[in-house]
Amino acid sequence: MTAIGIFGAAGRMGQAIAAAAGEAGVAIAGGVDRDGRSGEIAPGMAIGSDAAALARTSDVLIDFSSPHALAANLDACVAARRPIVIGTTGLEAAHHALIDAAAQSIAVLQTGNTSLGVNLLAALVEDAARRLGDDWDIEIVEMHHRHKVDAPSGTALLLGEAAAKGRGIALSQAKVSGRDGITGARVAGSIGFAALRGGSVAGDHQVILATEGERIELGHRAESRAIFARGAIRAAQWLVGQPAGRYDMKAVLGL
Repeated sequence: MTAIGIFGAAGRMGQAIAAAAGEAGVAIAGGVDRDGRSGEIAPGMAIGSDAAALARTSDVLIDFSSPHALAANLDACVAARRPIVIGTTGLEAAHHALIDAAAQSIAVLQTGNTSLGVNLLAALVEDAARRLGDDWDIEIVEMHHRHKVDAPSGTALLLGEAAAKGRGIALSQAKVSGRDGITGARVAGSIGFAALRGGSVAGDHQVILATEGERIELGHRAESRAIFARGAIRAAQWLVGQPAGRYDMKAVLGL
């Protein structure tokens, strides 16, 4: 049986993964939390702080910690030759460079969202953007709970990347977010983002493709963090045994 180690074990997603693993009968090797939080990840299983030790005793790791912990977590996995699923959001170019470097030695799956439904949505968005012309405007609206610290969400960016890929461009060429004041007319070909925060929303995402006289709306609504936990576990089980390289959730879905 695959034994999963959890980075960020005391956080909301770490706890959700531990709960989902218990329901599915998946073994948890242990967990660490580098923010100093402690407790039990599962009955009788304490949360520690030694990432290297956890990596050595796990078959695969899942990381939902924080961007500042990523470098140490990757180092631990590379040293132990263990694959890792990274669901941490708020990553910047420097973090992706670290992931690329680690993927030379181990299998790394990085995604802005581990939900199987969201990743199928991303495939639909990419296909729609590819088939529709530039006269179709693309806007992405997301809403999350009041405690979320990054915006746009990792999922919104994942959907934006899918739209940009469908159009054969880099998202950085087209991304527009935080409109305020007199902004002028919408720039043709841009991909807009709007972020809403409030309450306990687990995650709502809508991709709007609009042109003269018609509009397509593709969306996903997360009702519980359990969907992300289940997807992360499925990704971790799939990643075990894969050769070194960088993967995403589309590979898990066979897309």
